[in-house]
Amino acid sequence: MRRGIAATALVASLALAATACGGSDSGDEAGGPVTITWWDTSNATNEAPTYQALVKEFEAAHKDIKVNYVNVPFDQAQNKFDTAAGSKGAPDVLRSEVGWTPAFAKKGFFAPLDGTEALAEQDKFQPSLIEQAKYEGKTYGVPFTTDTLALVYNKALFKKAGVEAPKTWDDLKKAAATIKDKTGVDGYWGSTQAYYAQSFLYGEGTDTVDVDAKKITVTSPAAKKAYGTWQSLFKGKGLHKADTTADAYAHIQEAFVSGKVASIIQGPWEITNFYKGSAFKDKNNLGIATVPAGSTGKAGAPTGGHNLSVYAGSDKAHQEASLKFVKFMTSAKAQETIALKNSTLPTREDAYTAKVKADPGIAGYQSVLPAAQPRPALPEYSSLWTPLDDELIEIAGGKESLDKGLGDAETAIAKLVPDYSK
Repeated sequence: MRRGIAATALVASLALAATACGGSDSGDEAGGPVTITWWDTSNATNEAPTYQALVKEFEAAHKDIKVNYVNVPFDQAQNKFDTAAGSKGAPDVLRSEVGWTPAFAKKGFFAPLDGTEALAEQDKFQPSLIEQAKYEGKTYGVPFTTDTLALVYNKALFKKAGVEAPKTWDDLKKAAATIKDKTGVDGYWGSTQAYYAQSFLYGEGTDTVDVDAKKITVTSPAAKKAYGTWQSLFKGKGLHKADTTADAYAHIQEAFVSGKVASIIQGPWEITNFYKGSAFKDKNNLGIATVPAGSTGKAGAPTGGHNLSVYAGSDKAHQEASLKFVKFMTSAKAQETIALKNSTLPTREDAYTAKVKADPGIAGYQSVLPAAQPRPALPEYSSLWTPLDDELIEIAGGKESLDKGLGDAETAIAKLVPDYSK
């Protein structure tokens, strides 16, 4: 998310901080249950009720612990926690987006969880997700939910056109043209957002930066080839032109769920919304495939999701209670419940039960997880997409050349990672 603390956000964060644990809860002082505060950053309408119900289950099983549940809007949570942690008023547990984990760990805001009961079943989690929760060799979060991007498609439209899920971007172009000829609708509609363009970079064996070499690679030959392929998918038969409006995301999503476009690149956070669309009243009409591969022949997609992290500033009693809570919320049973209620992807293999995999959306996204690539443990990594968002929309809209846009993005990225060479 874009950073920058507005005055109103600062006031709100301080108000939230007042509800957070500072090790001085009145119940604690009286010898009663320890009260920990959890900032949940999930969707307040679609997802939060499931988490609130699990909190009640936890409290029923742990009479000595109470959980002060606070739902914090995702787009505000990073700044709010940053402010609260800096003033020693942060919550005991945070549902932290994976990209925030190394940044907060670097600042000393998260407690390392290695060897604690929160990670007692570490071997049950997907190794790449544990790796993504690390910073400088220590683990600062337990994987809570995960996601990645996939090519989602309308099976009925693909069948009518006589095409299969494309394996490469060139295959996608050919399929889109055929779909247009056979059905009259566009075969593919791409996004101008940098996160969605990440798969093109992976398909060419590169990234925005090379962390090991400490080098910015967004203008490298491989990156230019990747973004050139991305740009080419906005023009041609069956390829929808770039939407450069502020509501582009909603426009693409609506077109897909109503059957007006046959395929898009999207993540599992939209599974429940797919099913609400007229094109997917039959859930089995939703096709999910690994994102197409680039010239390397390999396909890759960014890994997203959230970890549960414990505030390093909490006292011993609150940290111990927090570890029990994190262990409960990331258990196989809780993960199964969350998947069934919220249609989100579990982070541990033993939570993919028969009931969970009966949802074709979850089963489909589980099948593409092997192509998901963990983000490097670079605190600034997620922020690198912001300048690219600004430039890619200009490139896609024809207002900037590819070379100029990537050059400007490189200049902006250099300010975020000043110790990296170009």
